[in-house]
Amino acid sequence: MYFNPVETLPRKELETLQTERLKKTISMALQSPYYSRTLGEAGVTPESIRSVADVKRLPFTTKDDLRNEYPYGMLCKPIEEFVRLHASSGTTGNPTAVFYTQHDLDEWASLMARSMYSCGIRKGDVLQNMAGYGLFTGGLGIHYGSERLGCLTVPAGAGNSKRQVKLIRDFNVTVAHIIPSYAMYFSEFLHHEGIDPESLPLRIALIGAEPHTEEIRQRIESMLHLKAYNSYGLSEMNGPGVAFECTEQNGMHVWEDAFLVEIINPETGEHVADGEIGEVVMTNLTRQGMPLLRYRTRDLSRFIPGECACGRTHRRLDRIQGRADDMLIIKGVNIYPMQIEQTLMSMPEVGQNYLIELFREGVMDQIRVKVEIREEFFVEDMRKLQGLQKRIATRLRDEILVTPRVELVQSESIPKTQGKAKRVVDLRDD
Repeated sequence: MYFNPVETLPRKELETLQTERLKKTISMALQSPYYSRTLGEAGVTPESIRSVADVKRLPFTTKDDLRNEYPYGMLCKPIEEFVRLHASSGTTGNPTAVFYTQHDLDEWASLMARSMYSCGIRKGDVLQNMAGYGLFTGGLGIHYGSERLGCLTVPAGAGNSKRQVKLIRDFNVTVAHIIPSYAMYFSEFLHHEGIDPESLPLRIALIGAEPHTEEIRQRIESMLHLKAYNSYGLSEMNGPGVAFECTEQNGMHVWEDAFLVEIINPETGEHVADGEIGEVVMTNLTRQGMPLLRYRTRDLSRFIPGECACGRTHRRLDRIQGRADDMLIIKGVNIYPMQIEQTLMSMPEVGQNYLIELFREGVMDQIRVKVEIREEFFVEDMRKLQGLQKRIATRLRDEILVTPRVELVQSESIPKTQGKAKRVVDLRDD
């Protein structure tokens, strides 16, 4: 039932293990130019750590720190000991680069295999990786985890839906790794091609890389006739495999033997109570080449209180609610794009895509939501369309407390982007 016995370690023993590993991680981090300086200034040594609660004594690490120390300032070992790096796109300024030793890659693959096992994937499954490879961690992270688990692995990459279908059929693919926005598009592609999803051997989809709502997950499961499991990862911690749903589909287990996780108030930096939403802060516990301490992810989530029915003792993160830096302020009201998605995707008339546009009218900031409408509801009767438009605007107003302009558009008329979906466009400076 479990890939690794550590998954069911009693809480006290798990915290003892975390404390030991935190001490070792600090000892390694002190070998880097960045942490030798910042930990020295904070007066932190391995000996000063007596329990996991002492993590609060460590200074935060931010994405700006990684950019400022680019390329080698965060490394704890000579460059000759590293065998791979991943990096952000870095279209403006320095990218963030993350380096891996062979030990780090082996640990990552094992965590990914554990993650996939927890949602029912086994040796003998065939996994088709429909995510991008390259500097993006998602593709290679899933790939090596799949091979470690013993699955036949098809590195299909992103896009080219006709080829994806052929590979799925030809090699009896049972598991797909796919980002949510492409899963929605892929289901529409199958519909237009007259392909019944039940005719495909797929039974599991691993979805992640983009924050998405429960409504999106349910649509993916309904349209593709499979079970879709949510996951969480970020390049700075490894990539995918930081937290993963089990078959209970009730929160993502954080692998706490490898990551020490905190939830903080993003404004004050103080811990919030269990069950409250805050910013996720993470510390590596097993990475040797480039461990990060108290890394501020800017992702918003919460710990789900209570124990999981699966028997695993590692705490569960709720799905990511958005990012602290994605918050929109319109007419003095704080709005998160995920609120809009949740509302739209609960309405059966709404299609698979939407776009939030911010614009200025006079001196006032305004918000417009372009919504794709399913073909069967996009009728010539203007009264029906206007009624639907008003209903969507009202539902959104009830959720976000601001009445947006709602523009109904035909299915598949909003341009799709390669990779992660772009949901918000700021036109205020145009």
